[in-house]
Amino acid sequence: MIIAPAIFISHGAPTFALEPGMLGPRLSSIGERLGNVKALLIVSPHWQTQHTAIMTTPYPSTLHDYGGFPPELYRIEHPAIGHPVLATEIGQTLAETGRHIQLDHRRGFDHGAWVPLRYLDPKAQIPSFQVSLRSNLDAAGAVRFGRALRPWRSQGVALIGSGGLTHNLLEFRDGTAHEAAYIQEFRDWVRDAVVRRDVDQLIDYRRLAPHASRAHPTEEHFLPFLVAIGASMDGDSVHVIDGGTAHGVLSMESYAWGLEQPCGALDSERMPAAATVAHQRDRPAI
Repeated sequence: MIIAPAIFISHGAPTFALEPGMLGPRLSSIGERLGNVKALLIVSPHWQTQHTAIMTTPYPSTLHDYGGFPPELYRIEHPAIGHPVLATEIGQTLAETGRHIQLDHRRGFDHGAWVPLRYLDPKAQIPSFQVSLRSNLDAAGAVRFGRALRPWRSQGVALIGSGGLTHNLLEFRDGTAHEAAYIQEFRDWVRDAVVRRDVDQLIDYRRLAPHASRAHPTEEHFLPFLVAIGASMDGDSVHVIDGGTAHGVLSMESYAWGLEQPCGALDSERMPAAATVAHQRDRPAI
């Protein structure tokens, strides 16, 4: 069995499903090389529960868990297939570590899952399921959770954290093409720590990173990134996927660990060169 990658995707706002910008084609390029993976395990900030829950739905529905967006966004259906047997097995192994695990037989995909899947797996050929974030999870706990899931990569399960590298909707700027300076400073700090594989620094990002509390007034969109980096392995190649910045404050930068090739992304063995920024005309997610 192949060792599947760990990936963090900045999913932006729900309208990313309609406006791929820079990131969409790069995710599609990655998806073309995921044909040998057994399943996609997705962690999204839009499913938080008191105890860890695992989706065991055979055919997850498409949840339109947002409001105030164009009508066409509510007509999108992603015909996903689940993997109840594998999801249950993963739940059992997590329970053996002392975690309280709940199986959810009815849960559908929230937009943090199905929007990236439209690009990674547009034909819905790879079995996929979500694992929830505990509502009281902190940064260190997110990394530990990623490490608990990491062995499944060796079983062919790709681990995907879907969130946002920055997520300050209070400063959302509809129609602007100007990136706020603090977004660049925070992104560059995170990128440097990722390239150096400084996990301890990333766990302490709220104290160490410039403008951390402004980039993330709340933590839930950054935690899937920490889950993904917790699922990374020492020998992984690291790729920085430049996705541009939407509406001045939503960085779409994403990362992948353990991909054989950079997939149109930028190889972390060197600091990424400047790239043209694409701006999606999206609105804040709810």
